[in-house]
Amino acid sequence: MTAAKASAKSAKPATAKSSTPKTSLIQFSAKAIEPIKQVSQCLVVASYEGVKLSPSASAINAADAQQLEALLKREGFQGKAGQCLLLLNPQGIAAERLLVLGVGTTKDGHVSADNYRKAVQKIGDALRTTTCSEITLALAEVSVHQQDTEWQARQVAESLGLLDYRADKLKSKPAELSLQLKKVFFGVTKEQIAGATKGLLLGQAIAKGVNLARELGDLPGNICTPTYLASEAKRLANKQSKLSVNILEEKQMKDLGMGSLLSVAAGSDQPAKLIVLEYKGGSKKQAPIALVGKGITFDTGGISLKPGAAMDEMKYDMCGAASVLGTFQTLIDLQLPINVVGVIAASENMPNGSATKPGDIVTSMSGQTIEILNTDAEGRLVLCDALTYTERFKPKAVVDIATLTGACVIALGNHATGLFSNNDELAKSLLKAGEESADRAWHMPLWDDYQKQLDSNFADIANIGGREGGAVTAACFLSRFAKKFAWAHLDIAGTAWRSGGAKGATGRPVTMLVQYLLNQA
Repeated sequence: MTAAKASAKSAKPATAKSSTPKTSLIQFSAKAIEPIKQVSQCLVVASYEGVKLSPSASAINAADAQQLEALLKREGFQGKAGQCLLLLNPQGIAAERLLVLGVGTTKDGHVSADNYRKAVQKIGDALRTTTCSEITLALAEVSVHQQDTEWQARQVAESLGLLDYRADKLKSKPAELSLQLKKVFFGVTKEQIAGATKGLLLGQAIAKGVNLARELGDLPGNICTPTYLASEAKRLANKQSKLSVNILEEKQMKDLGMGSLLSVAAGSDQPAKLIVLEYKGGSKKQAPIALVGKGITFDTGGISLKPGAAMDEMKYDMCGAASVLGTFQTLIDLQLPINVVGVIAASENMPNGSATKPGDIVTSMSGQTIEILNTDAEGRLVLCDALTYTERFKPKAVVDIATLTGACVIALGNHATGLFSNNDELAKSLLKAGEESADRAWHMPLWDDYQKQLDSNFADIANIGGREGGAVTAACFLSRFAKKFAWAHLDIAGTAWRSGGAKGATGRPVTMLVQYLLNQA
């Protein structure tokens, strides 16, 4: 062992607590309220565009001689979606603070779902500098187009539940936050309590899954290794009768012929893992849905080394794996009556003396040989063997999730996930789930015209197809290993994390995947 290696081996990483979230810190509940008499640290009411007050806001305005309306107009508050105004020591009500949320324009007496979501998502920002530990929302009275109270409550818990996650846990002195919410009351009528409670539980479970994916994504590569991901999967299965976990080590992968996946791990001191989760919530006869996640816990590019700038963000190259684990976290909490398999191909992509070289040819588990022209196109190399392994479960459908290509970021930016599929019904189901959950995808082509770009003179297939249509040719590569089942590929390179001052994992597409599974169940 060289001195440099000995130093690296002895370097002690920062320690991180288990990422598996405990019971949510924020408690959500539905209750019947009288807004004026409601004792609360902050009461949240709504206003439509043009300062048209909701029933609760109107009652408060009437109790205070129209002062609320006058104050809103004085402050230039217009009621546009997402606009908010926080008032301290409001007169005429029992609450200590009053937060007025703009919910936008109404059409036939309803606001749009997007505007309602936009308003709810501003609550945390509006209260960030306050010391509120409990708030009450009088928002169920806002009529949302084609949505019910259960949906409204879900949006509240989904949005505010994200406040449970903090990205600064590894700092020696984490920041002291003013806002530390503990209780959120969703105000409803007595008849709405059951529906609202169901929505709050659903939203809270989704937020918990998203938070797990965010935390795993944000952890540095010296902590979140393939072994760490495997331990997180085991923790999820702890004392869960419906969930079992099996971890395949490199020797087992070699015996299975996973030469493609192992070629990526060849340059790393960290052993690769194939993490297999089985959630059995449905009948034994029910074919499972399989989620396959790319888990490259750090991607240097290998011998085809990436530029140094922003390489630190390559800790996010395991966000596909994180989204699978996040989705299983929500599955456990909801106990959905469905069978789901998760397969995570976890590895580092590092350059050392034994690393795979450009021009090397490897044999995949399927028997197809691959010429590796660029070692930085490694995600498809681990996923192709994971897809072949997934065949043994005889799945109803397979969805792989991967931060696969920068080309997808160029094509779609940071707003939509790229969706490729060999099955139109599966694609439509995922697109529908994305629209319903506001975690949207865009259907990209997967035409045979692109396949010839992957031709190789020396192997069955090359692992890159040139600059043109890079996201498409990456999907075309994977499609050659997904011919035995209905399959979709989600390229989340643009949506899994944010850069710059707001750097951090987003937890996408956990919300879409959960909605898809909800629809299937």
